[in-house]
Amino acid sequence: MNRLKLIFSVLIFAFSFSFQSNSQSVPASFADLAERLMPSVVNISTTQTVTTTSNPFPFQFPPGSPFEDMFKEFGTPQERKSSALGSGFIIDEKGIVVTNNHVIQDAEDIIVRVNGDQEYKAKVVGADPLSDIAVLQLETKDKFTPVAFGDSDKARIGDWVIAIGNPFGLGGTVTSGIISARNRSIGLSRYEDYIQTDASINSGNSGGPLFDMSGDVIGINTAILGRNGSIGIGFSIPANSAKIVIDQLIEFGETKRGWLGVRIQDVSQEIADVEKLDEPRGALVASVAENSPSDKAGIKAGDIILEFNGVKINQMKELPAIVAKTKVGKKVKVKVWRNQKEITKSVLLGRLETSEDFKVSEKKEPPKKQTSEIESLKITVRLLNNEDIKNRKLPNQITGLVITKIEIDSPLRNTTLAVNDIITEAQKKRINSINDLRKVVQKVLSSNQKTILLAIYNNQNQRRYLGVKLK
Repeated sequence: MNRLKLIFSVLIFAFSFSFQSNSQSVPASFADLAERLMPSVVNISTTQTVTTTSNPFPFQFPPGSPFEDMFKEFGTPQERKSSALGSGFIIDEKGIVVTNNHVIQDAEDIIVRVNGDQEYKAKVVGADPLSDIAVLQLETKDKFTPVAFGDSDKARIGDWVIAIGNPFGLGGTVTSGIISARNRSIGLSRYEDYIQTDASINSGNSGGPLFDMSGDVIGINTAILGRNGSIGIGFSIPANSAKIVIDQLIEFGETKRGWLGVRIQDVSQEIADVEKLDEPRGALVASVAENSPSDKAGIKAGDIILEFNGVKINQMKELPAIVAKTKVGKKVKVKVWRNQKEITKSVLLGRLETSEDFKVSEKKEPPKKQTSEIESLKITVRLLNNEDIKNRKLPNQITGLVITKIEIDSPLRNTTLAVNDIITEAQKKRINSINDLRKVVQKVLSSNQKTILLAIYNNQNQRRYLGVKLK
């Protein structure tokens, strides 16, 4: 009996100790941490001149009219000052400040307020719209208290965080919460891998830091959901990604991102089935830029990139960020899936910012020509011609069919395919005529698989692959 009591007492003590240990992870107060970090967080205000030239009147008042002076401001260009507010944080005692690019974009004057009352003019060291990061230098010889970056890869869902910033222009404000999610993509920038937090973030918090409980910066607060203020969903750029950009902006005044020279897309279940891949994974190469690093290394359209520089690619969106972080001029191993087997290519990375991929190409609509119907697909097409190639600036040797109509009950109706897209391949066979496509479709329909793999150029002249189940 005494032995049972002893075992019971030990269990109660162990449970109590475990509960107390876990409860210690909940901070009793953020006061000490906030007091230490506040001097490193700054408020940023910018101004720019906006010129208004619109005249709402379809006529002009005659000279000498009493209405002329009353409404003269409507008929002449008017200049006004526009202001914006944001946040930032100091990373060097010499006054180097990090913020969002959208906070200082097109600004004529930048004023940074430190400790609530000290104001300094600032100049832009470098800015990167693609990642929405900017680096400023305070124009002073004063010394400041910097903060350090933490390892954002170690941040876990459920970890406590605090955000400090300048919401609604109110000055240094501290909010707390937890990390709600990782690896979020919300369609705001080219490279997205946001940390999601429920720490209250509002207009004016942009560019401010997200701290962990050690006081290290693990994110740059950059976006909120909800126009009317915080609804418990805010997003931060992870520190590990941001630091690469920040270091380059400080050293070069610009970014130097790795470049493969491929357009990629998701691998759907249908595409994985056709390619005999065990599961939908990797990044499907839709097209390869001429004379790009990938072109020179022998990577081809239709390849599926499974691994880059030793890192496995599970989803298409992972590849651009990994490539961008890799040093320009580095030779990397790229594993691709081709013809139902894995092969390895060695690629010498180029620089994105100097590539043709970095430029926006002009889009033009092709002229209408004689059309024919592909009954089995319930679409109407016409032959691609030289005028199309010239107007849309397509590769000279391209052949295919331009889609002019998609019926409501077409198997292609609920895909990304649209009118004016160009079908160039079917089942990886080049399409030179309408009859070529008819033959391939008929062969697929008579098989057990009934999945067709199309290569297309969409309305933005981007080459894509599309896997479609035929009825």
